[in-house]
Amino acid sequence: MKEFLDFMRFTNGFHIWGVMFRLALAVICGGIIGIEREHKRRPAGFRTHILICLGASMTTITSQYLMIYLGMFTDLARLGAQVIAGIGFIGAGTIIVTKRRQVKGLTTAAGLWTSAIVGLAVGAGYYEAALIATFLVLFVELLLSRFEYFIMSTARTIHLYIEYKENDSLVKMTEYLRSRHVGVSDLQITKSGAVTQNPCAIFSLDLPRKMTHDKLMTALSEIDGVISVEEL
Repeated sequence: MKEFLDFMRFTNGFHIWGVMFRLALAVICGGIIGIEREHKRRPAGFRTHILICLGASMTTITSQYLMIYLGMFTDLARLGAQVIAGIGFIGAGTIIVTKRRQVKGLTTAAGLWTSAIVGLAVGAGYYEAALIATFLVLFVELLLSRFEYFIMSTARTIHLYIEYKENDSLVKMTEYLRSRHVGVSDLQITKSGAVTQNPCAIFSLDLPRKMTHDKLMTALSEIDGVISVEEL
């Protein structure tokens, strides 16, 4: 225990080795969080998370240095608070709303924000919380994503983006939904934006208990004139 406490005091110091340890740990934690996003080809990946975590860690170290070594009477949490608020602008840049009303990038934005908080914790020398948070983020992004997919696949509400050729196809789709007692809570007709300029429909549907997502999508895709069916 004594050796561990001595090591903690050593790494919390402002000598070159203590600062290098904290910054290196920030790089490791940010990299662990970002590598999963990079694997899924998200806009903010491995290097982005590392730089954010590293910058946040440096912010905390600088705040401590200003007060302890330079004797400036300042709020130690002020610079960290600006990081927490400012990271929202970077996170917002990763969130997009597609023409199909899909919102993408929320998980990446949340990961960036959490990476910044981990960096602040590392810079403050709170290594235990930083490491625990890092592996919890990895657990959420890797394992709980499968549970989230299971919840979505069993939900009674589904949103479908369907591209088709003619209006007759839309009529056939609505007739099929009515015959299977599938409720249509919302329907929007738009253009796909593709070269062919095929009409598209965005359905918000309420499924009966025995109807599964895959079964419904397969049946709709087999209707004459339907080009593609995609779940939003």
